[in-house]
Amino acid sequence: MEVLSSRIIVRVADLERSRAFYEDTLGLHVYREYGAGGGVTGVVYFLGGGFLELTGGGSERREPRASIVWIQVPDVAAEEARLVTAGVTVRKPAERMPWGLVELWIEDPDGTELRVVEVPDDHPLRRRVT
Repeated sequence: MEVLSSRIIVRVADLERSRAFYEDTLGLHVYREYGAGGGVTGVVYFLGGGFLELTGGGSERREPRASIVWIQVPDVAAEEARLVTAGVTVRKPAERMPWGLVELWIEDPDGTELRVVEVPDDHPLRRRVT
């Protein structure tokens, strides 16, 4: 399989509320918007080497999904302080996990879990094994 591009698609109940979270609170930048009849029904954000797409899914209540969005940042502690101040729901405060990554678990307005991750300098992901 030759993968040319990829993105994570998250259906949200309230697109405007979710846009405020992802753009204003997290600070993601818009790659493109789309819609029919002049209205915006979806938005795609730059997400490191990939994309995150939010699409309006109506107001019906859904059971929690098993999706987790993994976002690597250079400084988890700084992001945690900023996000807590902004009122973001924290599922698990930042801590160094047994596998060596520093992780902060938060959720978006629809309950989708986001893991904000820092790769410490001494972690194997920082080294290229040849």
